Amino acid sequence: MSKLATLLAGFAAFAVTAASAATAAPWSSSVPFTNTVVSSPVTGGGYPVPPGATRPEPGTCGPQQLNSNHSESWLAVKPGTEDIVGVSKFFVGKWSTFYNFHLGSYTIQNGAAVATNQVQGYECTTVGTQAMPPSWTNNTDPNADFDTKGRVYQTTLPFNAFWAGGMHPNGEIHVSYSDDLGRHWIQANGGVALDNTNNQNSVTLGHVDDKQWIAVNHLVGNVNQDHVYAMWTTFNGSNGNGKIMVAVSRDRGATFSKAVQLSTPSATTPGNTYVYPSIGPEGTVYVAFISGFDLNKNKVGHVYVTKSTDDGRTWTPFVIAASPIENPNGSFANTNFRDGILENFAASPSHPGHAYLVYENWNPAAGTSDVYLTQTEDGGFTWSAPQQVNDDANTASSDQFQPSVAANGDAVAVAFYDRRAACPNDSSILPAHRGAANTCIAVSLQAYRDIGSVNGAQPVGSNVNVSTYRWDPDQPGQKVDGISQYPCAGHNDPCPRGRGFIGDYFGLAVSGGNIYALSVTTHYPQNTDGTDVYYQQQVLATVPRSGFGL
Repeated sequence: MSKLATLLAGFAAFAVTAASAATAAPWSSSVPFTNTVVSSPVTGGGYPVPPGATRPEPGTCGPQQLNSNHSESWLAVKPGTEDIVGVSKFFVGKWSTFYNFHLGSYTIQNGAAVATNQVQGYECTTVGTQAMPPSWTNNTDPNADFDTKGRVYQTTLPFNAFWAGGMHPNGEIHVSYSDDLGRHWIQANGGVALDNTNNQNSVTLGHVDDKQWIAVNHLVGNVNQDHVYAMWTTFNGSNGNGKIMVAVSRDRGATFSKAVQLSTPSATTPGNTYVYPSIGPEGTVYVAFISGFDLNKNKVGHVYVTKSTDDGRTWTPFVIAASPIENPNGSFANTNFRDGILENFAASPSHPGHAYLVYENWNPAAGTSDVYLTQTEDGGFTWSAPQQVNDDANTASSDQFQPSVAANGDAVAVAFYDRRAACPNDSSILPAHRGAANTCIAVSLQAYRDIGSVNGAQPVGSNVNVSTYRWDPDQPGQKVDGISQYPCAGHNDPCPRGRGFIGDYFGLAVSGGNIYALSVTTHYPQNTDGTDVYYQQQVLATVPRSGFGL
């Protein structure tokens, strides 16, 4: 049996559905749910990092195994169905610690991953050349959304390793789409980048693109049906100077309009990023983004919201929806991973003018993080007083972070990473962490009902746990061939303190029948060269709406 076949056979034992309906402290209630591991080893392409090196070398791209960590994810549900396309980072080979990854996707039908593959078109094995570009060392920041005809889109950020001695060009913004639930991907806009940085690189602090997202109008009969809105941040100069850029396709991805700047420093601050577009039921395009955190010592910034009622051509004045306090440490106590993106945003697809913003907020006195929700019922002009979402008994003793929000019909869901429960005593937890408080992670879910009234979304019950197993974010702690398998954003082995990477966000969606969350777990070992390695895998939580009466 080949090494890949052995890996697949070993991993398949864990790619099964688990169910739980039991109430377990410290969550006061529960609902039925299932967990299914959807990630698995797959053949792809990319750049190896030879022993002793910490970076890829030009001209060495070739077939690779994408069989290690799978961090950071998003998902989209095909409208009117329970079919899902999930996307995440796939780390290349055993080089997770050097931040070497490409985008991959999961075709999920009937709750099971029926296909897993690297997103094609960004490395040598699918573009047929070593030239850089169109072959890139990395591709990143998963996101996805469907149109009404079953085409799923994502904005992509292919880039060359900026830590590899000034390798450039730094990167580009592209859009890819799939007509077969993520099995095969085609570059939109005729393969032409929406933004091109071929003469810049991060080392010289020039023009750098990052943090892109997508939204698609999947409202049947709407005048802007199937229009695709791609957005990203362009950074310039040593102070960041982030500007939100927007490009629109009105022909299902065949072409995109020239990118235009949405945000203006005079109206917000120069530091704008983490953009989230979303479509309201009348076709209004809403946008939320963070501004100002990196430009002030107090780590207090603003989340701005704007909207367009003319297909992204003009935008309303920016409104401050929330002013979170950022985690000043950049990482959390007791563990080595860095914090991620503070906020997430969704417009109601059913109730005009209703939209929901969730964010993590730092409690300076306690030194922990909590999750808050604010909402609008008047199209973003005014926002409700923030409500704390996590309901753990002692909010000052544990961290809740990286919230996501999604809506469908009257159902609104908020999910977040939660460290309220102590680490279990099992082999997937590092020995030093077994029984430890505020260390291991589960996914908590809070359901809401919004009937379209001026009262907005109201909570349904309490927080529920939708993770069958809590997991250790400092896994994998194992080595293969003397190389750490721990994913690191610091490009060094061992990984510097606070530079571990579990992803900056995770996916949440609401269908007609279920609430879905796609997130990281390290519970399931993978046999690699005879060693059980607790790689980050992607686990799909399926929670029937009926459990909440939704």
